Amino acid sequence: MHKTRFISFAAVAAVLAALFLSACSGGPAANSVSGADPNEVAARVNGKDIKMEEVEKGVKAQSQGQEAYFSPLELASARLTVLQQLIQGEVMFQKAEKEQAVPTDDEVTTEMNKRRTASGLSAEQFQKQMEKAGETEQSWRQNVKKELALQKLQEKITGRVEAPKDKEIEEFYNTNKDQFKNKRGAQLAAIVIDPSNSGQGDVTTNQDEANTRAKEIGQRAMSGADFATLAREASEDLQTRSNGGDWRYFTEDELRQTFGNGVADFIMTKMTAGSIIPQAIPLEGRLLIIKLQRKQEQDEDLTLESPGVRQRVADLLVNARKNLLWQSYMAIATNEAKVENFLAEKVVANPNELSGARPAAPPTATPANTNANTASNVNSNAANASNANAATASNNAAKAPANTKPAAPPAASNRAANANSGR
Repeated sequence: MHKTRFISFAAVAAVLAALFLSACSGGPAANSVSGADPNEVAARVNGKDIKMEEVEKGVKAQSQGQEAYFSPLELASARLTVLQQLIQGEVMFQKAEKEQAVPTDDEVTTEMNKRRTASGLSAEQFQKQMEKAGETEQSWRQNVKKELALQKLQEKITGRVEAPKDKEIEEFYNTNKDQFKNKRGAQLAAIVIDPSNSGQGDVTTNQDEANTRAKEIGQRAMSGADFATLAREASEDLQTRSNGGDWRYFTEDELRQTFGNGVADFIMTKMTAGSIIPQAIPLEGRLLIIKLQRKQEQDEDLTLESPGVRQRVADLLVNARKNLLWQSYMAIATNEAKVENFLAEKVVANPNELSGARPAAPPTATPANTNANTASNVNSNAANASNANAATASNNAAKAPANTKPAAPPAASNRAANANSGR
């Protein structure tokens, strides 16, 4: 079984996530948990300070507010992970500045206005959400600016990759024929509504808000609104938002494993291309508005001349090269930067001062079984994002026979084998 995620370039996703950490947490209140000085400098990148306040807000965002239950040892580990993400994000933003890939003020304003409109909130409601996240108009503008800058930098750097030659396409196909099989199944698109604050442009922050939002977006989709446009406006997931909702191909077996027999039967027997499931589908804590892009009625072996196969191989090779180029560019940029990690130095200097004991949970705390692995999840999730580079080429195979399932429902995707799912 392959782990699958909503992913374009895993490496840049990790960096973008780092840039948005401070925009998605509960703001300065996070500092009260740890007693950390918000003005303390946690690290310095080429002379640019990263404050502890940013680190604390990042920890709060990634732990979804459960950092109060971390032991000092777990909290220190989570901080170091978040800080490394912030360092990498700052390194790449500085490279974007040098490469003149920073968006103009007008471009940033346009994007901010698009996100305000996509939120579906009134100006007053939007402002309350900003305050709840500890954000100001200025800090939010800076976050959007950094996101757009990294996207522009990525496009500029990877734009040098040329299309593969026919010989390369044929060689790849001939050595990977088993990956080019159409099994009976369906290509799906999805709009993700996330009740938790996952740090990917969320508008909803609790289940009630998510239910209301999913109903509203679903009704718009069912009423004929362009699904790709809706996904770019409303999906609370970075990759589905950027891909216009495009998700992945599911074999019929994968549909049953992921959604259950009822949904699978409905998709395979009741739906036609372009139709939308008339209710939001819950999956691993999130709500999905699902559209059927196309349906494969029978198993089919594909040749290189089958419709779309040659282009799919070309896309796979191009994306693999782009990923490798981007990873290499990031590695060089990081090596060239002067990075001072003061937080890491503190740990090295005082390795025995961190206790592994957890604080006692208050009576109203979330049940222990829910929070037991929160700290390790923060670290593993961040590590997975940072280390996804090793698997990026296969994960990004441009809707080819690699893993392209969204991270919006991450765990369920683990149950679905993708050896034959590339479409």
